[in-house]
Amino acid sequence: MLYIIRHGKTDWNEIHKLQGRTDIPLNEEGRQMARDAAKEYGDIHFDVCFCSPLCRARETAELLLEGRNVPIVIDERLKEMSFGIYEGVENSFAIGDCPVNVLFQHPEEYSPVPEGESLDELYARTGEFLREVVNPLLEEGKDVVIVGHGAMNSSIVCQVRNIPLKDFWSAGIPNCKLMKL
Repeated sequence: MLYIIRHGKTDWNEIHKLQGRTDIPLNEEGRQMARDAAKEYGDIHFDVCFCSPLCRARETAELLLEGRNVPIVIDERLKEMSFGIYEGVENSFAIGDCPVNVLFQHPEEYSPVPEGESLDELYARTGEFLREVVNPLLEEGKDVVIVGHGAMNSSIVCQVRNIPLKDFWSAGIPNCKLMKL
């Protein structure tokens, strides 16, 4: 079985700053969310956890699986989508012509911002990860959990469930809520 979970909250989540690949740690609320998730999902079996290398995801994975004999494997392909020059922008929706907003409003029309990543690039790396790493484990009957990020997780959900690009955000992906795929 495949499961996916988004990291706990960060200070940047609280003030609506675009994080992307910027390596922002969990705040205390985010750590508590991960501890609560560990209790809530403690009876669910995982053979292996794959995790983004960004510290907010790594710490979430460590807290989620604390005391369990589940290996945490870091994979670069699970980094959050890059928002390029717009990483660190606060309240992008207050900026009327901010081009990164297209990603959140009409993902099927999104063109990458300068120094950012396209959805095609995001899908290519996460799709490769699914094909090369996850699918063989699922075929062996293993239970896999992925700890990641909003956009990166959405790309996996869309690929696994065959969700069209226009509905990229339809799964929601709240912080520290486990989703069974």
